[in-house]
Amino acid sequence: MEYSCEEFKVGKCEGQKLVDGESMPLVLNPNNGSDNIDSLVSTLKKNKDWFEQMIIKNSAVLLRGFDVKNAEDFNEIIEAFDWDDIRYVGPAPRTHIYKRIWTANEGPLEEFIYYHHEMVLITESPKKVILFCEVPPPKGGETPFVPSFRVTERMLEEFPEAVEDIESRGLKYTFSAPSKNDTSSMRGRGWEDAFGTSDPAEAEKRAKALGMDMEWLPNGGVKTILCPRALTKVFDGRKGRRMWFNTLVGMHGKEHSSALMADGTEIPENVVKRCQEIIEEESIQFKWEKGDVLFLDNFALLHGRRPSLPPRRVLVATCK
Repeated sequence: MEYSCEEFKVGKCEGQKLVDGESMPLVLNPNNGSDNIDSLVSTLKKNKDWFEQMIIKNSAVLLRGFDVKNAEDFNEIIEAFDWDDIRYVGPAPRTHIYKRIWTANEGPLEEFIYYHHEMVLITESPKKVILFCEVPPPKGGETPFVPSFRVTERMLEEFPEAVEDIESRGLKYTFSAPSKNDTSSMRGRGWEDAFGTSDPAEAEKRAKALGMDMEWLPNGGVKTILCPRALTKVFDGRKGRRMWFNTLVGMHGKEHSSALMADGTEIPENVVKRCQEIIEEESIQFKWEKGDVLFLDNFALLHGRRPSLPPRRVLVATCK
């Protein structure tokens, strides 16, 4: 579908790239001189089907230049659409702010949060991740994203046999979590918070529903086991692109996590290292500005967080 919505003006941002003929991100600015939140919400409600098509077409859409001040305004934008909420399940420490709005990963700002599809290991992942910049950092803190299909294409070019071997066997992940939240770690979310219960039996039940097995650790923590998981996936409406829908690099050989082939075979180190390089080479990023709202197609993009100087406050909503 061609771009056509008179209420928005197509803009540009530093770091924007053209990928397979599409601008990433597609930048939309006010077109009628009205940047207030009520006008924006009204426009989104009238054009919500078109807007969702733009998210799928361009994978990332950045609203910039609108007067979005806080979590309440951000929530109004989210509720302009008919997208169901999806509860976050994962290792990142987060705080509920207002209605459907949460903080993004509260781990130390000096750490790099590696590229990932949100909740990629869970049986149901959000289709959309929406981010709002309330306080832009003075330096760093970008949210880089990567067209997932490009990673698959390049890995198939360089390691066709390895890719198909891993795909055929599947992947096995393990991850260890404490019982209580540890905000000194970007992966410090405790299992009690993650599963919404302090009852181990109930936690196991909820984990099983999400496709996880659990092993209890002597310190009260838990080791989660996820197997088998796919290496790539193809989603409807995205040109048949084969997405690199995994967290192989992010979990491979880490202190609290691992990524192996489903039968326990190690993934060749050179494959993991080169994949990490390709992901970085394909990354796209821009400097956050106050009031920015970024819509990401979670099925099509990996995303991360660059190290940052404080303060930085980015809020998030995840939707089906």
